[in-house]
Amino acid sequence: MITVAPLHCAQSMRLEIPYGKDGHQPLHVPDERLQQVVRPNDVRSEGDLQAIRDGLDQVIGPSLEDFFKGEVLIIVNDGTRPTPTSRVLQVLEERVDLDPAKFLIATGAHRAPTEDELERIFGDRLHRLRPNIRIHDARQSKTELLGTSKNGTDIWVNELVAKHERIMVITSVEPHYFAGFTGGRKSILPGVCAYSTIEQNHKLAMRSEARLLALEGNPVHEDMMDCLQHLAGKKLFGVQVVLDRHQKVNSVAAGELHASFKKAVECANQVFVVPIKRRAGIVVSVATFPMDVDLYQSQKAIENAKGALEEGGTLIFVSKCRQGIGEKRFYDVLSSSADKDQVLRGIEAEYRLGDHKASKILEIAKRSRICGVTSLDPESLQRIDITPFESAQAALDDALARDPKASVIVIYDGSVVVPKVS
Repeated sequence: MITVAPLHCAQSMRLEIPYGKDGHQPLHVPDERLQQVVRPNDVRSEGDLQAIRDGLDQVIGPSLEDFFKGEVLIIVNDGTRPTPTSRVLQVLEERVDLDPAKFLIATGAHRAPTEDELERIFGDRLHRLRPNIRIHDARQSKTELLGTSKNGTDIWVNELVAKHERIMVITSVEPHYFAGFTGGRKSILPGVCAYSTIEQNHKLAMRSEARLLALEGNPVHEDMMDCLQHLAGKKLFGVQVVLDRHQKVNSVAAGELHASFKKAVECANQVFVVPIKRRAGIVVSVATFPMDVDLYQSQKAIENAKGALEEGGTLIFVSKCRQGIGEKRFYDVLSSSADKDQVLRGIEAEYRLGDHKASKILEIAKRSRICGVTSLDPESLQRIDITPFESAQAALDDALARDPKASVIVIYDGSVVVPKVS
């Protein structure tokens, strides 16, 4: 762990950097060096429950009440996502009876939620609904083959999806570094698909067209959409939430899955794409709770920040990484060799799920210095060429000592905010 003496300057801006669920770290940035503090745009929100009610009042396509005139499967996000599922369920219960519905937690290739996460997802109705809740396991859950996508992905989905004719997706929509945006189709693939299907789909993330904010021409997105074509004939209903800078509900798009996703993407662009005048020599990017669960998930805060970083600059990511590294394969690839080009060639020759995240970090590390402020063992970071620091302040002071004239951009909610040179 590197420590440096603090820089002393006549004037500085004091910021409070989120760290973990409820913690913060102070960060003093010299006024003459601070270029911009980047947050989600401050758009007007009416409050969580009212925004959800407004969205459900403006359903695109058949009404909510008509949709529930049959057996419904409700797919919800796991505990690594900020989706306010319990509040959505609260408003839904004002209008329809959820007790007969079945619930499926879309883990993708992630681990199962903890008990605390289940309580956060379902709120005080967890005990009542628990008998109808199933957790998708990409390796163990029974799946059915629906067909093959145009890209050659074998579409194996959880048997509950195959069996139900009415499927509701409760999700959140924000920018995603290789799928363009989260939400919508992503709750199916990768959310409730077999591991082999997820791996085939995510290999497409290695292509240059698979990038942040891009949907048209994005092979990952198009593969996901093709998967949903194999669910033709089923009724697919989305409740798609866009959060604001305070992690409150900004808007909800509800109704037919594709139409509600398109509407939510428009809202997400207004919230999360933030203009900057120019790139900076130092970028501090914060992965806020719950996206700070581990290093694997925190990679998004590194990837999104690269659009604000000058070539050869320093990227400081702040993430508690509460549950460690995450996917073992991801870390093993990163630590396999000091020769980054050799590692990238190996990924290209034999892709495994998680390699796309490793490759994205390696591409940044080839051009810039990456520093990490985490609760991980410092040696674990050093082995993957990330310089560990005990605090955001220590990392910033070190970067400014190396380049006293560098400008600084600080990005809150780095996992979802997209800084874009205007």
